[in-house]
Amino acid sequence: MDTPTLRSPRHRVSRTAVWYWASRAALGWLVIVAAHVFWLVADDENAVSLTAHVTALVVTAVAAVAHVTVMPRWRYRVHRWEATSTAVFTQAGWFKQEWRIAPVSRIQTVDSERGPLEQLFRLANVTVTTASAAGPIKIAGLDRDTAQRLVAELTATAQATVGDAT
Repeated sequence: MDTPTLRSPRHRVSRTAVWYWASRAALGWLVIVAAHVFWLVADDENAVSLTAHVTALVVTAVAAVAHVTVMPRWRYRVHRWEATSTAVFTQAGWFKQEWRIAPVSRIQTVDSERGPLEQLFRLANVTVTTASAAGPIKIAGLDRDTAQRLVAELTATAQATVGDAT
C-alpha cells in the first residue's frame, strides 16, 4: 500500500461558501458598527468628540467592507479537500494556512454538522476525528449533498480498512 503524501487536495468547497463566509463576517461587523452608532448617539459631547466618533465609524466601515469583500474569496481559493481510499486531505485557512492528511486506517468517527446560517445556505461541515494530537480534520463549506455523500463514503471506507484507528 502506498503511503499518503501531503499534497494539495483536488476538490474546492461549495461556491456558496463564499456567500456564507461573507454573510457571517458582515453580521459580526454589524454588531461593531451598531456599537459605534450607539456610542455616537449616546455621547453628547463637543464637536471634537463627534469628529472622533465619525472617524472611528468610517474606519470601521472601511475595514468591514474590505474584510467582507476579500476574506471569503481568499478562503475559497485556499480551502480544498479530497478523500481517497487511503487518506483524507484538507487545505484550509486564509492568513494561517494549514494542510492536513489523515490515513483512513486512523479514522475513528466521521460527523456532519450544520448551523442555522449554514442551513440557510444549504451548506454542511464534515469532521473526521482521528487519534491525532493535532485534533480532528474539518472540511467546512460543503454543499449538503456532497457532505452527506462524503460522510457515507468515509464511514464505509474506514469500516472496510484494516487498522487500529488509534
